Amino acid sequence: MAKSGSMTILDIERQSSRSNISEALYVLRRWPVIPIFTIAVLIIGAVFAPLVSPNDPEKQDLRARTSAPIWFPDCLEGENGYTSTCVVVKSENTYPLGADPLGRGLLTRIIFGARVSLTLAAVSIIAGTLVGTTLGLTAGYFGGLVDEVIMRLTDVATAIPYLLLALIIVIVFGQKFIVIIGVLALASWPGIVRLVRGQTLQLKTLDYVSLARVAGASTPRIMINHILPGVTNTLVVATTLQVGSIILAEAILSFLGAGVPPPTPSWGSMVSDGRNYLGSAWWVAFFPGMAIFLTVLAFNFIGDWLRDRWDPKLRQIS
Repeated sequence: MAKSGSMTILDIERQSSRSNISEALYVLRRWPVIPIFTIAVLIIGAVFAPLVSPNDPEKQDLRARTSAPIWFPDCLEGENGYTSTCVVVKSENTYPLGADPLGRGLLTRIIFGARVSLTLAAVSIIAGTLVGTTLGLTAGYFGGLVDEVIMRLTDVATAIPYLLLALIIVIVFGQKFIVIIGVLALASWPGIVRLVRGQTLQLKTLDYVSLARVAGASTPRIMINHILPGVTNTLVVATTLQVGSIILAEAILSFLGAGVPPPTPSWGSMVSDGRNYLGSAWWVAFFPGMAIFLTVLAFNFIGDWLRDRWDPKLRQIS
């Protein structure tokens, strides 16, 4: 190859390769590609769970109880719960991630558990956001005694031990979906009230709100049409960050036996089922725990990204 003061073909190819790598790294830094991909896979799996799951989530196969993932040999339990021998357990089903103590496929139950977790998180956050936004707008706009009463109620709700209150409510009213949604919503509205109230206190003093008031706009119209759009960005970020917390709270309740009633698959109950098998069948608790970890992490990353993108100061720095 001749070098007549210009780049060779090999140099051009290297420069093009470095340019492609730089563009890929820039996209990964600029956009939350991996968290979005994780959540997309989670949502698709939850929506089309009956189509993508390899087994029935509630069908038991005792011949394959605590069977290992397909890349491990299946081990039978010995005395005191420890593994004594490893043999190939003959079963009519295939469990890619292994099976739980009742012989139900872990992958299938994780997929159906995503449907339960996302449904509970979505409904409870929507309910909590509606309550918190209404109370925050009311407290911030009217101020005075109204503000004092609402904020003291918020302080009381924040001071009550959440897990203790949740356990009492579930014991009294039973393990029903509507009860669990209400319990999870209790954890989401106090933070929303504080955020919306703080934003409302700032926005109600701006000129466009004063002009709307002078023009004769009613109080509900001012609150809904002029102040609420100003707190929407904050609400979206706050609710995105709360998704992970709500999923974690539901998992904790299910782990304590106060969450989704069996045999409905739930990530928290699956971890609870596997805690007695950590020495002999660690995968029973590990894979549902990883599902919780990755989901919470993905939603937190997206919430941080949205906060950075919509904060004017941080946007100017970037």
